[in-house]
Amino acid sequence: MSTKEQLNLLAIFHYVVGGLHALFGSFGLIHLTMGLCMLFGGFGSMVQTSPANEPPAFIGLFFAIFGAVFVLFGWSLGLLTIISGRKIAQRKARKFSIVMGAINCAMFPFGTTLGVFTLILLSSAKGVQEYSEALITA
Repeated sequence: MSTKEQLNLLAIFHYVVGGLHALFGSFGLIHLTMGLCMLFGGFGSMVQTSPANEPPAFIGLFFAIFGAVFVLFGWSLGLLTIISGRKIAQRKARKFSIVMGAINCAMFPFGTTLGVFTLILLSSAKGVQEYSEALITA
């Protein structure tokens, strides 16, 4: 398999893993919604409870902040991984893709696999040559 084909496959895998990051990051929406419902009394109840039995407001705030940060992190990582895949397909921003590959190494198991292959392929002599050929023809 040629280096050009390997880079094209690597770009496709970046799209897939970026989508998975965004999907798994969306699970934080559950915590965000639950926290907001705790803060603003959106759960409701069929039985009237006294205010003493309600959870403190800081718990709802904690849930909302935790969920929002989780969603923001997951969606940002997904978007940056997809952008990295696009840059690989265009043979541009090699260093950006190397940095994203290193960051993805922390996301076990798919990100780790993608990151290792990204680092190996983009650091190899053939990978560097493929990028420099794209610069010459552009």
